[in-house]
Amino acid sequence: MQTEDGQIIYQCLNGDSAMFGFLVEKYKQGVYALAYSKLGNFHDAQDITQETFIKAFQKIRTLKRYDAFALWLSAIANNLCKNFIRSKSKRPDREFAEDQSPDTVERSSMDSYRDDLIHESLQEALNSLPEVYRQVLMLHYFSGYKNMDIAQLLGVSLRTVAERLHAGKERLREEMITMMSETFKEHKLPVGFTFRIVEIIKRIKIHPVAQSKGLPWGLSLATGIIIAVLSLNPYIPQLDQFGTISGAPLLSESKVLKVGEIPVDVVKVSNVPILSNKMGKGKNGEPKQPDIQNALFMAPKAEGNTWAKKTDMPTARDALYTCVVNGKIYAIGGRTVDEQGNDVVIKTVEEYDPVKDNWTKKADMPTARCFLSTSVVDGKIYAIGGFSKYVWNALSTVEVYDPVADTWMKCLDMPTRRGVLSTSVVNGKIYAIGGADIEGQPSLSTVEEYDPVKNAWMKKSDMPTARGGLTTSVVNDEIYAMGGYPEHVPNGNALSTVEVYNPAKDTWMNKADMPTERNGHSTSVVNGKIYVIGGMSDRNASIYKVVEVYDPATDTWAKETDMPTASSWLSTSVVDGKIYAIGGWTAQNLLSTVEEYTPEGWSFAVSPQGKLPSKWGQMKQNK
Repeated sequence: MQTEDGQIIYQCLNGDSAMFGFLVEKYKQGVYALAYSKLGNFHDAQDITQETFIKAFQKIRTLKRYDAFALWLSAIANNLCKNFIRSKSKRPDREFAEDQSPDTVERSSMDSYRDDLIHESLQEALNSLPEVYRQVLMLHYFSGYKNMDIAQLLGVSLRTVAERLHAGKERLREEMITMMSETFKEHKLPVGFTFRIVEIIKRIKIHPVAQSKGLPWGLSLATGIIIAVLSLNPYIPQLDQFGTISGAPLLSESKVLKVGEIPVDVVKVSNVPILSNKMGKGKNGEPKQPDIQNALFMAPKAEGNTWAKKTDMPTARDALYTCVVNGKIYAIGGRTVDEQGNDVVIKTVEEYDPVKDNWTKKADMPTARCFLSTSVVDGKIYAIGGFSKYVWNALSTVEVYDPVADTWMKCLDMPTRRGVLSTSVVNGKIYAIGGADIEGQPSLSTVEEYDPVKNAWMKKSDMPTARGGLTTSVVNDEIYAMGGYPEHVPNGNALSTVEVYNPAKDTWMNKADMPTERNGHSTSVVNGKIYVIGGMSDRNASIYKVVEVYDPATDTWAKETDMPTASSWLSTSVVDGKIYAIGGWTAQNLLSTVEEYTPEGWSFAVSPQGKLPSKWGQMKQNK
């Protein structure tokens, strides 16, 4: 019998805790690899992996979509790793030594000397990689996951996984790849890991799923009565998939769960015909498997859709741009004011650590500018275009920042000088879109592609709607251009226009307009959905705190919780599924505000894209 995640979770919520062993066995190596990629220590990673599954079982009722279990699990592991790193950084080294027994210290000394000789160079090489590459390498070599499994766990596309895996391999020497494979073989989770988790969760009580007061959707009254009657008497014959009588007992048969190297436990599997048999008419009248999640139950609503205040940015400013490298947010350039209240365009770079909630000053950008755009490729930040004066003086400047070395370098200028543009990255290429050039002139529809490897620019198809003050975001290798204003000086109407660009085809297509027309806003992508935050309407000069979310899969919009502080010309970035809204302008003053938004179901909500959970597991009938 093949088992889907949603069906397992449903049985867990109804008393069959041993069924959770399926999920442990399925995902344990992946969680272990993710934990090791963050902690760099096998023992710590094993502890975090165990804690992840225990916490997942305790919190399983909070999961909004059962088919997003893998992504939810990786988010739990990620949070536990962050907490572990934070707590460890607060403890002096001597406390760790005092916590350990003499035997442990002695064994650790001998083992660490032997292991460190092997692991030191490997860990150093892995730590030199951007985290996105390190993760996929861990999952591929450590867990043995295929690209499809990695994509499911990380919530990214298959193409993205393949590209990251290729790039990660390219950055490691061949002998390092071999060492990685051999080292990981020696540090697999112990054979009894799954069994131990199952034994622990047997002592954890979770409330069963509330029984539905009505009939499942799509079922007739007569069918509902049959289900109710059959549920009362396990000896009443059940119907097969074609409605004929079958002599099998109704409620359950004993099954032995075969997971990995050990049997987990004897479990019960419901044989209610509506659940176990293919019913209903699918394509061409063929029977189809009922959608268990939609037809019989809905997962409880998860937490999220909330805002929290964080530590202010040291430099109050608007017209800045932020981006993320290795979990840190870099706020670059923008406009501030001096003591006399005059506008000052700055070259300031400040780094925000969401884990520690603190800011650090970094090397200034060589060229002071505001209304620029930045993009990240291979762990480097490319600052593109902008204005050298707050009152329109466009630049074509391109400078690249290395966060590891904290240094800047000049690149080839963009062919078209412009500010209030937007840039996005697809397959390692940067696309500079729209913007404005000279005061009093119309906004631009220009699209230019930059190849960081070749340090070369190429002209691409123009955007249908010329505009500045827009934003662009990438979902499934397509670039969504949203909002902006059609005139160079933003004194007309803001736009609600949404157009999507396909770099592979070099074509544009119209999409559903934003509910709120705006420019000076910011957009960020979480779980394949685009969150539009803040901005302004030039029609009435109002500053927005409105948050709207766009689902490219359905081309629809929804309203979310407003941000606490209305802001325009702000910048947002995403770290671990949370959006950080930074800086901006309120009609009265510049902002240093940092506000953290947790999307609904954080960070577990994921577009199902029409797919059922992957099937896994073997059941052996105990006759």
